Formats: sequence, C-alpha cells, structure tokens
Amino acid sequence: MPGVLCSPLGKFFWQPPCNILGSQTGVREPLGVHKVLQGVLGKKFPNGGQSKDANKAMSKYLLEKLKMKEKWLGVWKTNPELFFINSEDVLIPFVGILVEVTCKPSQSTSSHLKASISVAEPFSSNIANIPRELVDNVLEELDHCVPLLEIYPVEGQDMVVFDIAQALDVVRFFYDFLWRDWDEDESCETYAALVEERIKLWCDIENGTIPAPIGQRFRKNLEKYKNMHLELIQYQSNIKEEPTAEEAVECWKKYYELVMLCGLLKIWEDLRLRAHGPLTPRILRRRRGHRDDGKAVTHIVAKTMTSEMVKDFSVETQLQQHDNLNMALDSCYSGDSVVIFPGEYKAVNLSMLTEDIIIQGAGKPEEIVIVSEPTHESFVVSKAQNVKLMHLTLVQQGTVDGIVVVESGHMTFVNCILKCEGTGVCVLTGASLTITNSEITGAQGAGVELHPGSTAILEGNKIHHCNNFKTSESSQGALGGINIKVVPVPKLKMKNNHIYSNNGYGVTILQPMDQLSTTGGILEFTASGDAEEDMLSKLMHELSLEMSSNTLDDIKGLSIVNS
Repeated sequence: MPGVLCSPLGKFFWQPPCNILGSQTGVREPLGVHKVLQGVLGKKFPNGGQSKDANKAMSKYLLEKLKMKEKWLGVWKTNPELFFINSEDVLIPFVGILVEVTCKPSQSTSSHLKASISVAEPFSSNIANIPRELVDNVLEELDHCVPLLEIYPVEGQDMVVFDIAQALDVVRFFYDFLWRDWDEDESCETYAALVEERIKLWCDIENGTIPAPIGQRFRKNLEKYKNMHLELIQYQSNIKEEPTAEEAVECWKKYYELVMLCGLLKIWEDLRLRAHGPLTPRILRRRRGHRDDGKAVTHIVAKTMTSEMVKDFSVETQLQQHDNLNMALDSCYSGDSVVIFPGEYKAVNLSMLTEDIIIQGAGKPEEIVIVSEPTHESFVVSKAQNVKLMHLTLVQQGTVDGIVVVESGHMTFVNCILKCEGTGVCVLTGASLTITNSEITGAQGAGVELHPGSTAILEGNKIHHCNNFKTSESSQGALGGINIKVVPVPKLKMKNNHIYSNNGYGVTILQPMDQLSTTGGILEFTASGDAEEDMLSKLMHELSLEMSSNTLDDIKGLSIVNS
C-alpha cells in the first residue's frame, strides 16, 4: 500500500510500494549502457553500419526483451501539462502514476514504441490528491496507449522485468544522448564509431575533462535543438491547407534556425574542437571605419565628470562624456579612444569590437574593473584590425567563451589583469595577439589558447592558477598555462613571462597524431639529450620558442601532446 507524506512545501508526494528500476534522473551512468550498446550495434552491423540501421537495431533489442513478459507493473512518468491547466505554476517535474503495462509486438522504431496501460490497484500517484477520475479521463483520451520510454518498471518483480528495465534504460540513453535527428538524413558508413565518439563526449562532460560551463552549454543547445525540431513539426502539422505567404516564411525561418543550430552541434562533436566549445564567429556588426571628417573623439566614462579629469587633455581634443561604458563603445568610430575612470562597469558591447580604438583606464588596473554580463555567452570578442586595452581589470562571470576571443585582426593588452572563470584568451586562426606586463589567472582551460596559424607576442606576463577543473592524468598535458596548436604552426614570441601554479603543463604544444610518432602521447622536456628532446627542440625552433628568458615553475614545464 503506497504511503503518503507531506513535504515542507505543503505538497503531498507519493512513496511507491517499491523503488523504480532504471535511471530516475537526467544523468545516466553510461558504463553498463556502453557495453550493451557495443553489443547491440556491433552485432547488428559489425562493419560499422549506417545510421538508418541503428533504429532497427535498438527496436529489435528492446522487442526481444519485451517478448519475455507481456504484463508488468511500472510508473508512468509524464508531462504535468496533461493534468494541470497552468503547468508552469506546478513545482514538480512530472506526474507519476502506478500502472499495469501490457506490451504488444510492434514494427515501430523503439523511440516511438507504445504500451497499453491501465491504472494499477490500489491507485497511487506522486500527487496524493489527484482525482482518479481525471487520470481515467486522460488515459481514455490517449486510448490507454503511451510512449513506452515514459514507463519505469518497479522493483519487487522478477528478473525478466529487471532485464526489461535495463533495456529501457539503454534505449533512453541512446535517444537522449547519442541519437541525433539529422542522423537519418546523412550517410554514415561507420555509425558505430560515431556512437563511440558521442559516448566519449558524454563521459568527458561528466568527469570534468570538458569544463562544466562548456558542458552545460552543449546540453542546453542540444535540448534547444530538440525543442525547435518539435516546434517545427507541430507548426507544419497545424497548416491544414495550402500555406499562406506568412506561414511559408515562418516555416523557412524555423527550418533555417534549426539548420544553423544543427551545424553548431556538429562542430561541437568534432573531437579536435570540442575542448573549448565551437568558437564560431560571434560578431555580425558591420565596421564603421573613420568619421567622414577624419577627426577622432575621446570618450570619457565616469559617473560624474570634473575639471580635474580633463585637465591633462589638449584643448584640441574632442571630448564626449558618458556614465555608461556600453554607450561609449556604441558611439566609437575607428581612431577614437575610451578613457575609463575608477569604478566597476559592465558592457555587452565589448563582445562586438569592430573599430580600431584604444580602451584605457585612468588609474591602476585594480581601480577600473569591467565585469562580464552573466546572461551573455561572450565577454570580450574582437575582429577589429587593431584594438588596444590598457590599465584595466576584466572579471569573467558566467560567460562560457574565452574571457577574450580574437576572431581576426590584432588585439593588444598592456598592464591588464584578466580574471577568468571559463576558458582563457583564445586567438583564432589568422588573428594576432600582444600581451605585455599583464596577468592571466583562474582559467578552467589554458590561460592562452593559440589556434593554428595565429600569431602572439607574450612579454613580461604572469600566467597562473589555470586549468582549475578536474581532469584525467592522460589529458592533463593538453591544458595549463599556454596551449599551442601547431598545424599550421602559429608564430609565438615569449619573453620574460612567469608561468606558475597551473594544473598541468606550463606550455603545451598540440600536434596531430600523424605528425608525431612518439609512443606515449606526451613528450616531456628533459635534459637527457635523447631523441624526444631533439624532436622537442626542433619543434621549439619552428615555433621560435626561446624558453631561456621565461620562468616555468610548474612541475612539468613543457610538453608535446598528440591530438
């Protein structure tokens, strides 16, 4: 007999007569599932198979288990929208009903399999006061058929039901985390291998190899894709006759948004790019260039402007005063300067730098603090030809891109403090960066990430306490102070930098597997004069790395990693 208890919120919750078998949370333990999937997919198409075979393989696997027992007890966990008028006001994730399940053979794919259910006696739900009549009415409308994957067998039955519960868990994991809607539309001759890579991606998110903010962003976008796909299908099904022009435009709009998000997720699944999430171009703003009259303006940012603030400017200087950094940046043309007086500021326009400007603090870096906007994915992003930041402190809070992303052009930092929360400074292919007399700390990945074909000059900087998330010993070398991806080789000059207290290596050079034939995957810098040192010296020469003038206090200073 199910018991009833009252929660501190005053709502009644159901205690099932026995525990639910299988996963009850949004996160599923993949180890057992992984073995089963290997057996199912490998057995059905041992040569790799195609994506269209996966649905058949999963359906056959599940149906084989269901044939073993026609009736059993389970909990039907469904959307509160079926039972409540304003489901958003209901503080429960699902409505659970104890039901008797009858499974009949079907040729549908496992994600669309239905089960016939009836309310089990005695009536039991996680909502103690839900009317039995309401449940009967809802089931009547559904013809007593519900999606099989919404049902969770309960304990206290036989081992056959236990096997059914495991099979349902495997299939849920497959469709929630591994299957993509676009898989059916593409020819993939090695689908089993693709599933393996997606399992690795899931594991990397769970064990912290991929930083938590990046993992959250991936899951958020994957869930967004699924919801948008359902919205498109629903919108199309509601068009009964020939669509109007407005309906056709709306369909194309939804489809285009879906295709763009699909492309983003595909990039993410590329193992070479996923360590920091897909750094796709963020800036869509057009460049203004210089003013027509060729004159430059100095924008003063301060809550209150005084004569003392402007006494050092020449009489010819054109000044504009702003109490908001965002407005100052929005008013800039190439050639302008922004002078920020002590205080704490926020500016989402720092994520859309397109003009060649100078942004500088009027005081010590610790006195001029710019904090990121947590609701935005990016903090500082530049595609200007030449932008310069001086005497500032940047504090990253909530954003998941690098604290600074240089998409193109050249960006300079002088006497700045960069307090990272997500990843560090990322320099994309073809872009260039100069950092002098500055400090980078707190990055969850590398403090500085140089993509292939980028350029960087680092002089007189402190890079410390980076790679502050849990990672495996084998992947530790891929992070730390500075991370260099070498195909094509970036141009890097380092002088008088102090790199210390980073989790992993001070400097890491990532080189493709086919470019480096070492057995261990990581090549450490030693003084033994062996072949590995010769290879490291050669690569350092190609990168123009002169380490003698830099101080690397990390336990393992320099490494080459196969990527």
